[in-house]
Amino acid sequence: MTRSRDLILILDFGSQYTQLIARRIRELGIFSLVEPYNISVSKIRELNPKGIVLSGGPNSVNFRKTLRPRKDIFNLKIPILGICYGMQLIAKEFGGSVVKSVKKEFGHSIFKINKKINLFNGCNNNFKQCSVWMSHADKVDKLPRGFIAVGSSTNSKIAAIYSSKMNIFGLQFHPEVTHTKIGKKILDNFSKICCCKKSWTASSISKSLIEKAKQDIVKEKVILALSGGVDSSVVAAILSKAIGKQLTCIFIDTGLLRKNEVNEVKKITKSLNIQLKIIDASRIFLLRLRGVSDPEKKRKIIGKCFIDTFNKAALKIKEVKFLAQGTIYPDVIESSSKNSKSDVIKSHHNVGGLPKNMKLKLVEPIRDLFKDEVRRIGKQLGLPNSLLERHPFPGPGLAVRILGEVNHIKVNILQEVDSIFLDELRVNGFYNKTDQALCVLIPQKSVGVMGDKRQYGFVVAIRAVNTTDFMTATSTPIPHKLLNNISSRIINEVNGVARVVYDITSKPPGTIEWE
Repeated sequence: MTRSRDLILILDFGSQYTQLIARRIRELGIFSLVEPYNISVSKIRELNPKGIVLSGGPNSVNFRKTLRPRKDIFNLKIPILGICYGMQLIAKEFGGSVVKSVKKEFGHSIFKINKKINLFNGCNNNFKQCSVWMSHADKVDKLPRGFIAVGSSTNSKIAAIYSSKMNIFGLQFHPEVTHTKIGKKILDNFSKICCCKKSWTASSISKSLIEKAKQDIVKEKVILALSGGVDSSVVAAILSKAIGKQLTCIFIDTGLLRKNEVNEVKKITKSLNIQLKIIDASRIFLLRLRGVSDPEKKRKIIGKCFIDTFNKAALKIKEVKFLAQGTIYPDVIESSSKNSKSDVIKSHHNVGGLPKNMKLKLVEPIRDLFKDEVRRIGKQLGLPNSLLERHPFPGPGLAVRILGEVNHIKVNILQEVDSIFLDELRVNGFYNKTDQALCVLIPQKSVGVMGDKRQYGFVVAIRAVNTTDFMTATSTPIPHKLLNNISSRIINEVNGVARVVYDITSKPPGTIEWE
């Protein structure tokens, strides 16, 4: 993606909230990127940011071996904002003192603005004392040279610092989390201090992505493994606009998909006027999964089978030069170790294992985008809401929602159960109120009674969760009456199911998926 737009660069010191900083800045209409904390100054100059944010992190600046940025970043003469650990780094760098706090601050805390500076513009009297989100065990005990204290908290007299000469700011709390009421305003103020123009919009991004694809691909052929999910469908829409008939999408029916998935993919590609090759490999996948119960083994078998099937289909398309993928920005960030380049991608997000003789170049149009941005681009390009609002679905499909061995009978049962559950959520207005809903087939049968006859059928668990980042989640409070309706429909309409249970486990300690 073009780097000509204004940019705020975020240096990652390992905070669980680093991605959130980038997302919040982008929500303001400003482009942001996350790079490792030790990125070279020459690379920073190449990116040409208007401002830099130093993220939080789990380390202490008092450790003998700790994470520190290149010292020269403080000589770039651009605004810098340090958050939590980032503020403590700034304090240490300029001769301040950071000590272990007698009382740690984790969670809500009261922050008081002591001096009015441009970073706090619009944080009026109502917010002079406000609730913020803290997450630290150390605190700044002595001010660094050239800095003044501009805020205090319940636990520290120095909870915000500022140097007018260097245009450097430090905050002990996290402005990026929603618990900090003035957080969005502070980040907006910082973008204004950086003189950033708000050009990060769905319209401008779409045009940029299409134009870049045209320039990169020119007249060559491209293949794309279309999954039917949001990411690959948006990539298909971008490339369709950019190169038209040069794109061929390959859709592999693994036999582990949701009910009517193939027909839905046909509709989408037809509306986009995309060439589509459907490979029915369901028999092969199910044969290879026979007798396998271990979830990791199932994943590996499905991954290899997918690669083999895709390779075979791809080699039949002559003169292909590019492989398109739906890699998105969290994949890029999460795959970057602190000491490596940021373009390493998680293997399970790629169609890995391609034969060397294919010699395909990667094209990843949405690799700079977060999921919510991908959805906005999809809307801009005319993809239907039914696709864009779709809940996440695991790559291995229903195989990891069938506990134990997988076979076609269990797949058929789970497809019907899943269809009823999602249908009831949509009809009753709950689908868009949940972030992910799923059904699990448990390899344990239970006694039931239907029509005065004893039956012995499977137990299925239904699950719906609310989450903002999928790192934590809580169960959706579905009304008991609706749960009863869902259970009744499943048991009455799906042969082989005797009992329905609702999973209310939070993440943590549980996970969203069962396997």
